[in-house]
Amino acid sequence: MPVKIRLQRRGKKGKPFYWVVAADSRAKRDGKFLEKLGTYNPNSNPAQITLDVDGSVRWLQNGAQPTNTAKRILSYKGALLKHHLLGGVAKGALTEEQANQKFEAWVAEKEQKVEGKIGDLAKAREEEKAKALEAEKEINEKRKAAAAEAEAEATAEEAPAEEATDEIAETQAEAPAEEAAEGEEKNADA
Repeated sequence: MPVKIRLQRRGKKGKPFYWVVAADSRAKRDGKFLEKLGTYNPNSNPAQITLDVDGSVRWLQNGAQPTNTAKRILSYKGALLKHHLLGGVAKGALTEEQANQKFEAWVAEKEQKVEGKIGDLAKAREEEKAKALEAEKEINEKRKAAAAEAEAEATAEEAPAEEATDEIAETQAEAPAEEAAEGEEKNADA
């Protein structure tokens, strides 16, 4: 029975989530599988991958063939390197301790790279937030300046209008007083 290490799709539409499985190559993509080896979530940045390295190496040693994407995942997590090192141990080129030391050194280096990428992404997010905050502050300052300018214009327009209404009110107040005085003179003459 030819065995493949491949991805089995899970998740909902538009949000894929995969299981890394060892399955019979004749089985359907999302059908029966022999063993679940890990998970792969491409929705996050960086992608979240969990993998049983020893189980994957055991399947590789038994002749399982990984698909292209599964091969990249196995390489990323170090399963192919461990399989290669164990081949060297079998041939007598390395001792098992040397192989384990090389693998552990590689894993530590890989973790540093991933943590560095996560740090860079976090720093980039912080810079984006800072730029957005600065842009928002600038827009708010422009709005405040425009509002103050509009208010100054409104008060400047109201002041002459108030003076004009005051003059009109004074002339209207004087007119009835004059009319009353004229009416009294007419009454006195009569």
